[in-house]
Amino acid sequence: MIGKIRQKLISREPILSQKSLVLICPICDRLIPESQKDAHHLVPKSKGGKITEYLHRICHCQIHALFTETELAVQLNTAAALQEHPEMQRFIQWIKTKPNDFYEKSRKSARLKES
Repeated sequence: MIGKIRQKLISREPILSQKSLVLICPICDRLIPESQKDAHHLVPKSKGGKITEYLHRICHCQIHALFTETELAVQLNTAAALQEHPEMQRFIQWIKTKPNDFYEKSRKSARLKES
């Protein structure tokens, strides 16, 4: 029979080990430092989305700078779909040359500014 304190410690082990997990950004395939970790709703919350993935903060900002919530909900609701988009491919090629903790503010695309 296991004591209550030992049970608590055993039940906490998975939680503690999750903090030390290495996260890879599904957009740019680079390691995500803790300071650059952002949760992204694959389908925006405003469109009923519940599933999130961790991305680099800069990748997350770039997604929202390029696409509307409707586009994200209907067409670009997976990491693979986002990676295949030509504008994101250009961004991914550029960001892969930067350090993992690199961050720069993203600008809204002209197409989104017009709408």
